[in-house]
Amino acid sequence: MTLAIIRTRAGLGLEAPEVLVEVHLANGLPGITLVGLPEAAVKESRERVRSALINAGFEFPLRRITLNLAPADLPKDGGRFDLPIALGLLVASGQIPADALDGMECTGELALDGGLRSVQGVLPFALATRRAGHRLIVPAANADEAALAGDVSVYPANHLRDVVAHLLGQVPIAAHVMSSPPQQVLADIADLSDIRGQFQARRALEVAAAGGHNLLFCGPPGTGKTMLASRLPGILPPLSEEEALEVAAVRSVSGLPITAGWGQRPFRTPHHTASAVALVGGGCHFQQLLRLNNNCCDNLYVEFT
Repeated sequence: MTLAIIRTRAGLGLEAPEVLVEVHLANGLPGITLVGLPEAAVKESRERVRSALINAGFEFPLRRITLNLAPADLPKDGGRFDLPIALGLLVASGQIPADALDGMECTGELALDGGLRSVQGVLPFALATRRAGHRLIVPAANADEAALAGDVSVYPANHLRDVVAHLLGQVPIAAHVMSSPPQQVLADIADLSDIRGQFQARRALEVAAAGGHNLLFCGPPGTGKTMLASRLPGILPPLSEEEALEVAAVRSVSGLPITAGWGQRPFRTPHHTASAVALVGGGCHFQQLLRLNNNCCDNLYVEFT
């Protein structure tokens, strides 16, 4: 077989759109062509994958290799495509049967010796995999994070050889189970009873909390705007499980500890000199985000750091 298709996912904010890693081996001078809007870290995967396959004891196909990351108009970044590319080369060269990856998705950065390194944004990846009804192979360091998604089979691996042995049925990897599920953190929350006076502002807080409305405080410095706003989480109900996962997904793509403050509604106080771009973010991926999110999410809790 000279063609292989491996399922993985890109990272686009809180979304994890599906990406098909298509690998084709053809006759001609040995070389690798990588297409599909890869950024610098993805382009460098060619060298990481080559060294990882050789050092892990597998044969690197000395043929003309074409790698396509579909859809072609979706930007791809990071090292998360290393493992899918390596498995695609092994399938296309006949070292792994194609049906071994049916219903399977994978992600992970490869070290030059074939070891698997963790990647960011695994929780949104796992949530999308759960919705698709697929299984998931991740680096062992990401196993607990992926298992937070709930009803999805997560197979943790430390090395490329472990993944291949699992797919060949030689040494199966047991589905990961979290040793200690995250518990709701009970911390002191600023209480609205600390406010003296400001009856109109207190009433506005209560109405906003009860109806899920936006709220904007305006006034000169020192009138209590920040103090009032910091009391809002104290009158909101605890996070539901789905909302807690949304907050954890934000922390995941931001590279922050996933279970820190689990179950608490996040509250951030950006500096008053922060620009609008610093608050809401910038970049060139907004068109892709709008295309993926035709409907707004009513319960999205974003942390500004």
